[in-house]
Amino acid sequence: MRTAYTSDQIRTAERALMATVPEGTLMRRAATGLSVVCAGLLPGVYGSRVVLLVGSGDNGGDALYAGARLARRGARVEAILAGSRTHAGGLAALLDAGGRTAGMDVIEQADLIVDGLVGIGGTGELREPYRTLALAAEGAPGLVVAVDVPSGVDASTGRVDGGAVRAQLTVTFGAHKNGLLVDPGKSFCGPVELVDIGLGPYLPDPDVASLTDDDVADLLPRPAAESDKYRRGVIGIVAGSDRFTGAAVLAVGGAIRAGAGLVRFASAETAVRQVRNRWPEAITTVLDGPSVAEVGRVQAWVLGPGMGTGEEAVALARAVLATDVPVLVDADGLTILANDRSLLRRSAPTVLTPHAGELSRLLDVPRERVEAARMEHVRRAVAELGAIVLLKGSTTLIAEQDRPVRVNATGTPWLATGGTGDVLSGIAGTLLSGGLSGYDAVSCAAHLHGLAAQAASTGISGGHGPIAAMDVATMLPQVIRSL
Repeated sequence: MRTAYTSDQIRTAERALMATVPEGTLMRRAATGLSVVCAGLLPGVYGSRVVLLVGSGDNGGDALYAGARLARRGARVEAILAGSRTHAGGLAALLDAGGRTAGMDVIEQADLIVDGLVGIGGTGELREPYRTLALAAEGAPGLVVAVDVPSGVDASTGRVDGGAVRAQLTVTFGAHKNGLLVDPGKSFCGPVELVDIGLGPYLPDPDVASLTDDDVADLLPRPAAESDKYRRGVIGIVAGSDRFTGAAVLAVGGAIRAGAGLVRFASAETAVRQVRNRWPEAITTVLDGPSVAEVGRVQAWVLGPGMGTGEEAVALARAVLATDVPVLVDADGLTILANDRSLLRRSAPTVLTPHAGELSRLLDVPRERVEAARMEHVRRAVAELGAIVLLKGSTTLIAEQDRPVRVNATGTPWLATGGTGDVLSGIAGTLLSGGLSGYDAVSCAAHLHGLAAQAASTGISGGHGPIAAMDVATMLPQVIRSL
């Protein structure tokens, strides 16, 4: 499992470690790792032009010491001193190694630009001249490497106010920071290289975590020799309507392809007919009124995709949420909840899977605020709504009270197409019915959903291309087998 931490957690760990080693040890370790990564990016260190963007703090010191190492190997290293002060030891080391200070004009000639402007303590908008340097680096032809975190990215939250350095690679020290894994900050980082400086024993429980393939494989339910369809999990799905039938077909498909023991589907007659035609494995019920008692016993419900938001849909949502089993609510179900949050007062677990717009309605805040501070708002949703929340988007976040926020690391931009969220609901509902907690069920579902999308979008040439939602469902058995 990949773990990440806030700036305060990292600083506390650094102080504990520094108390046990000679002064300057951590910076030397960081600078050595940074210089090794930078050297590997250059076609040849000797004769290459390296520009350091140097701020006032230790981040700038790391860049200067790394630049000194590159200068001793024959690189032409020039430092733009942008801060109100400069790390004295780092600057002396650079000058002793043959480096020099320079003005902004050298950025255009650089083979490699090292961003050491702002470290993990930086918050808010970049001030001048940092902002101008960040823009200049983005427009320059050389590769940009960020030191610890791209300047302008809030290391604790991933928030970006007013722009940031856009790096092709980020070299981070000791442990991952939250902002490297969470958008919008993640989109400024490029790949992240972790340099071990010895923080491990001093780190607390993580603030953020990301499951790996092995983690998901360990969590997934596996049928035993004595298993039958009921023991493997019975999922109930209330989705679709006479007007919207596709969401029902996709949610049921996600559930069946994810390995549900039995799917009980209930909806209006038109949606039921479509599901029967596409998925004869499902047991279907045409609903005549708001009761779901006739559907039969289930271990978990999926509620919402394509069901509409009229009076009949509201009554049906009330009936499902009144049951004593876990309920996953998506799409139209979330709109119903946004209009009546009292429906969330229930004893069994509730899982919500909104995108930013749906979460904005649930919390009554502008969508732009949710997108700008995803971590803050997914945690707020958990606290206010008393539910487990999966926030969809370029970075999918999963949150539960008093647990690390999980960041899903799989997927592809090609997932941004209609119906893929319905498939995700079916996968997650299957895992809920199979006995996983809501937190683990949606975490594993997001991981599998992303892997299936990646597999579906990969062509015979190894490239990537468009997918449809049903392609994701179709790939699920193959992806699960691979784990």
